[in-house]
Amino acid sequence: MTSSSQRLDVVDCLRGFAIVSIMLLHNIEHFDLYFFPPTFPAWLVSLDKGIWDSAFFLFGGKSYLIFAMLFGVTFFIQSANREAKGEDFRPRFAWRMLLLLMFGLVNSAFYQGDILSIYAVLGLTLIPVARLPNKAVLAIAAVLLLQPYEWTNVLAALDHPSAKLADPASWAYFARADAYMKGSSITATWLGNLTNGKTAVLRWSWENARMFQIPALFMLGMLAGRKALFAATAATGRFWQLTFIGAALAFSPLYLTKTYMSALVPGDALRRPLDTIVSSWSNLALMLVIVSSFVLLFQTGAARRALRIFAPLGRMSLTSYLLQSIVGSSLYYGFGLGLYKFTGASMSLLIAIALASVQGCFSAWWLRHHKQGPLEAIWHRATWWGHRPVATPVSAA
Repeated sequence: MTSSSQRLDVVDCLRGFAIVSIMLLHNIEHFDLYFFPPTFPAWLVSLDKGIWDSAFFLFGGKSYLIFAMLFGVTFFIQSANREAKGEDFRPRFAWRMLLLLMFGLVNSAFYQGDILSIYAVLGLTLIPVARLPNKAVLAIAAVLLLQPYEWTNVLAALDHPSAKLADPASWAYFARADAYMKGSSITATWLGNLTNGKTAVLRWSWENARMFQIPALFMLGMLAGRKALFAATAATGRFWQLTFIGAALAFSPLYLTKTYMSALVPGDALRRPLDTIVSSWSNLALMLVIVSSFVLLFQTGAARRALRIFAPLGRMSLTSYLLQSIVGSSLYYGFGLGLYKFTGASMSLLIAIALASVQGCFSAWWLRHHKQGPLEAIWHRATWWGHRPVATPVSAA
């Protein structure tokens, strides 16, 4: 990544892959409107369960990590661009995050599980570490990935490991969401998502350790940019091979521990924080398996041609993410077609594939006529509003 203005195909494609996997999950869960039609035959219920379990095993808790890591890569590219021109990108990045928060709040009105607003706030953690040495950034990211807050809960529970804990606070808020999601009023849905729904998601993200994991992935992505790990070289190929092997070896025991946590740690007070820690590590390990596999496949000619189908969606990730929320809520919620009442995971998966295909075709068509997606162009122009380039001194003849 010697030229920070260079757009790396693999990063675009990987981001597009993450968008598609997020879309699959959001559709089968009806964009947080959980409902399982009671009249389905047994074979369809079984098929739906298989699709649900498989999709969440592969992508649940992993897709957003891919997105977070690539967020850090993008930060590095933009920062390196400005440094090459003698500018400090950090103040402009803070303004850029405020703009992203605005996009996130619009998205949150349609889908309470919006991740943009969380990224916008947590993205500010990149500012104080942007010029730290690699080892310092890696150490900070490692501490965050260890989940220090949950370890304080583990230590606190040692004296009373079997104490009964109250339900997570987010559950009560999620329980209220059905009323406005199933209702026919779009304004009630918007208001509910922006108040009750936003509170639910923020509490859930804290309870599931994402508030530590996301900044850590931002920092690891920034380091990946510094080390040019997405460039196609023999050295990076070896790095991703070792990453694949290490992550695969780590995932198996972590996943088994997570699966049998109830038997291994019967006490509720001790089990809950340990389950959160192990789940975050398990998701991270499988995410690294997916990313390393993707990058290694991308380095082969035939696979690269196939994987480039994701590139247009990746280059228009902001537009694609917000558009899927608008379309998805209109399909499944009560103010729209109300498809939550009639679709299980199987049918929702087919809908997701169709929507991803349409979005991919639209993105490819748009990028043939424009340099950026529509929301990306707005974000870019607003980011650099009022910008005055640093004057380059003229040397004496």
